[in-house]
Amino acid sequence: MYYTIKWNGDSVSILDQRVLPLKEEYHTYKNYSDIADAITSMVTRGAPAIGITAGMGIALAAKKSESKNIEELRVEMARVFDIFAATRPTAVNLFWAINRMRKITAEINDMDQLKSALEKEALQIMEDDIAANKEMGRNGRRFLDDGDVVMTHCNAGALATGGYGTALGVIRAAIEEGKKIEVFACETRPYLQGARLTTWELYKDNIPVTLITDNMAGHFMKTGVIKKIIVGADRIAKNGDIANKIGTYTHSVCAKEHNIPFLVAAPMSTLDPETENGSSIIIEQRSIDEVAYIKNVQIAPEGIKILNPSFDVTPAKNIRAIITEKGVIEHPDGKGIMGLY
Repeated sequence: MYYTIKWNGDSVSILDQRVLPLKEEYHTYKNYSDIADAITSMVTRGAPAIGITAGMGIALAAKKSESKNIEELRVEMARVFDIFAATRPTAVNLFWAINRMRKITAEINDMDQLKSALEKEALQIMEDDIAANKEMGRNGRRFLDDGDVVMTHCNAGALATGGYGTALGVIRAAIEEGKKIEVFACETRPYLQGARLTTWELYKDNIPVTLITDNMAGHFMKTGVIKKIIVGADRIAKNGDIANKIGTYTHSVCAKEHNIPFLVAAPMSTLDPETENGSSIIIEQRSIDEVAYIKNVQIAPEGIKILNPSFDVTPAKNIRAIITEKGVIEHPDGKGIMGLY
């Protein structure tokens, strides 16, 4: 059985999602800065998984620190927090995890106790995530009917979390309930998370999956093949707008045109009540090489202008329901997310 992230006591092992589905390769990191680089370079990805990885990286930094007293350790940890905060700006789960670790660092005055507490908290973050995924699966499975063809975009499964998944967790829960569900996975250009990761994960779990290119989605909605759409999220603003992988907004517009329920599954750690609406969400801009190349093969002319925003914002008015472990907000437009707190 594969795993996404594993704490080894004095190191952290991470499944390299850049080489899936061709290779199942793990890297073991003994230095926190290498773990931060692994987040930035997309060895691991997915908002919940990023938060878990950061928590483990922070715990490892504390455990291996050579600071001589608690004051020195706190100064060192402040630098570590900043390094992890700079890795991926859109996923709010990252900052949620950092803040959990920061709070412990401020409260405990004994060095050994602090190091132990940070390790325990990092493991707890992962356990909490898996439990949350299973609970949101139970909360969301009622939206999927026996025989549904459900489309998803990017990867919001076990690979993007501590295990089980958010959007794919809802699908898994519906299947475990006895419903027959087929998944249509969009390839998710330019990084191909759907083609490389979602199909691999579902195939390994014997869940029927069909791969389509991103620009086929509207056709299958119009012809009535796709019955539901469910995605994850990297940040959900106070008013219910969501930031998710680029292309999500386009699918939501098509879904609205064809009266197809557009569902979002995300843990409470993805909700950001400090951000009023989607226009305030920072959109990560990634390397243009991700667009110009596929697996080191150049597909665009040298020297042309290329843009590569990694996320877009879907307005609350296009969303049928936001599913979390604490409950569900149906038709969040005009309601926002505050009813879940």
